[in-house]
Amino acid sequence: MWYKNKRFLTIAGIVVALLVVLAIWLVFFNKPKPPELVTQAAAIGNVEKTVLATGTLVPFKQVSVGAQVSGQLTKLAVALGDTVHTGDLIAEIDSKTQTNSLQTAEAEVANIQAQRASAQATLAEANSNFARQQTLYKADAGSKADYDTAVATLKSAQGSLAALDAQIKSAQVSVNTANVNLGYTRIVAPIDGTVIAIVTKEGQTVNANQSAPTIVGLGQLDKMTIKAEVSEADVANIKPGMEVYFTTLGDPDKKYYATLRSIEPAPTTFDPDTTTSSSAAAIYYYALFDIDNPDGILRTNMTAQVYIILQSAKNVLTIPSAALGHQDKDGNYIVMVANPKEKSRPPEPRKVKIGVNDGTNVQVLSGIKSGEQVVVAQATAGDSASSASAGGRRGMGGPGGPPGGL
Repeated sequence: MWYKNKRFLTIAGIVVALLVVLAIWLVFFNKPKPPELVTQAAAIGNVEKTVLATGTLVPFKQVSVGAQVSGQLTKLAVALGDTVHTGDLIAEIDSKTQTNSLQTAEAEVANIQAQRASAQATLAEANSNFARQQTLYKADAGSKADYDTAVATLKSAQGSLAALDAQIKSAQVSVNTANVNLGYTRIVAPIDGTVIAIVTKEGQTVNANQSAPTIVGLGQLDKMTIKAEVSEADVANIKPGMEVYFTTLGDPDKKYYATLRSIEPAPTTFDPDTTTSSSAAAIYYYALFDIDNPDGILRTNMTAQVYIILQSAKNVLTIPSAALGHQDKDGNYIVMVANPKEKSRPPEPRKVKIGVNDGTNVQVLSGIKSGEQVVVAQATAGDSASSASAGGRRGMGGPGGPPGGL
């Protein structure tokens, strides 16, 4: 039995030794690894806080050229894309009706003028008779009745002539109106510009009694206006005079810079005749600005991606906005700064004063130097990828961090 006890003691000793070794390893050699940090160096860059909007390009000045008289469009003198000058012929409408109206009005004037000539002769005769009866009456050679009749006849002749003069003026107005209507059958360009739309084709009949039908649309394309739709959440932050730039879908790398001209006071869908509104509909306001277009690259109804600059800082020290922690009562933010040479050391908290924050990067006014590594996320050893992704979204400040900008 003694050899069995000896064997048992040997096994027990080995187990105890293994436990001692395990304990030593756990205490001295199995220290937990520090959490993996995602860092980024503070660097010189630009920061812009902007309002993003979608815009449409329209000519700075555009006119719908319409018809003021009814009739068939007998001639269309322009084509789409033609350049015209003020007074150039655009189209002609069949003028038979207007010509007939003018001739009728002129005939009426001639008729009244003939009546006036007759009335003038009658007046002259009445004047002679009045003078004769007046002489006889004063010499007691004529009767009072004949004198009174002569006076009445004279006044009647004078009144008839005055009435005909008034009729001539009225008839002349009709002639002038008929002349104007005849002129309306020749539609000319009211401005210099380019034909950007042809609404009525040659041979069509237009009816100006129902509405003013549009023949063509003219636009001056050497200068364009951008109508940017700004949401009601952002419109309070913008004002005329702000710098703005935009890109087009055809050339997204080219930026066109301008100055905000105005913000329209009513929403884009405003209808003064409608008293009800839908609370579910999004509300937008047009922000307007202009851009020169001497080479004609910008075209009517192009879509523009518009950036209205609220704040900007160029060539300044920047760090990612995700690095910002909580804000203290003095307005400073806590930022964790890592030491790349001593990765085992925990990151150092710094008080940082910031300037412009565009939601992605932030301007650093004090507290950090260029090249220092700031912590933007913290990952666990077991799930570094997912934690780094989440940290990049949340930043080091958690729920209390700064908003993502506009």
